Amino acid sequence: MTEAYDGLTQLGQPARIPASPEEAKLERVPNPRADAQYLVRFTMPEFTSLCPLTGQPDFAHLVIDYVPRAWIVESKSLKLFLNSFRNHGAFHEACTMEVAQRLVETLDPVWLRIGGYWFPRGGMPIDVFWQTGTPPAGVWIPDQGVAPYRGRG
Repeated sequence: MTEAYDGLTQLGQPARIPASPEEAKLERVPNPRADAQYLVRFTMPEFTSLCPLTGQPDFAHLVIDYVPRAWIVESKSLKLFLNSFRNHGAFHEACTMEVAQRLVETLDPVWLRIGGYWFPRGGMPIDVFWQTGTPPAGVWIPDQGVAPYRGRG
């Protein structure tokens, strides 16, 4: 490995799912194409967390889009971070925003948006959307491609 990857602690070796998002370590590596603006998309169709009051599981389809600046997220660390929510009690809005804000803190991207498409509990889905600002000009940013919840019909 080159010096750029010396600080990575999870890639290429066994790593357990952290017990909480606070314990999870998001790792980053230098952007290999910092001379170009491009979009990176991560999709997590089986994101889980817990209701902070009942302890019942909540399920979401997360879509994370970002335009990197100097750093890109190391994907194994992102998977471990996202999976650390499985035993974490927080409302849908808090989980979605915690993911987004942690990525912004770690990466300082040109732009980031997140779509949290939460499956119904109590008969009502909750979708949570956030972005850091205006998307950069000239970058192709496709629709997130997640259909609104339509029930069984």
